[in-house]
Amino acid sequence: MGKFFEILGKIQEKILMFLTILIPLLVTFQVILRYVLHAPLMGIEELMLFPIIWLYMLGGASASRARNHIECGILTLYIKKEKSMAIFKVVKTAISLMISIWLTYWAYWFFTYSLKMWKVSDLLYIPMFFGESSIFIGLTLMTMYSAIELYDMIKNLLNISKSIKEGGVKC
Repeated sequence: MGKFFEILGKIQEKILMFLTILIPLLVTFQVILRYVLHAPLMGIEELMLFPIIWLYMLGGASASRARNHIECGILTLYIKKEKSMAIFKVVKTAISLMISIWLTYWAYWFFTYSLKMWKVSDLLYIPMFFGESSIFIGLTLMTMYSAIELYDMIKNLLNISKSIKEGGVKC
């Protein structure tokens, strides 16, 4: 299973790199057309919506994969015992996973709605499904990575508990 997530991570990185290059190129192209050639191309802003939303959602999934979450660590300043810290991390990650599952459920509903309605963009008539599907895919990836993180946190807690029983670490 580890090989699958390694390949998935590399695919995510490649897509993120492509999107990170594509968006500034589109902006530069529009600036040159508008201010240098005085011939703006209508619809570039609409076209940029799709790579931007994919970049945002895959970036969130990538941060979840790397465990670079934004967090307020005030409680961690007061927790001194290793086992208490491990319990706190398990609870925090479990809550994060529950919220992620809930959001993914609603994102799936929106995904099926978007597929059924097949709305198109105003100027270019691009199916909005291609942008809206990123919400479900991104949240699905975040949920997967949160589940893996919870598994690792539980495993760490069990290892700490085992070492305390053996007398290696003081609680």
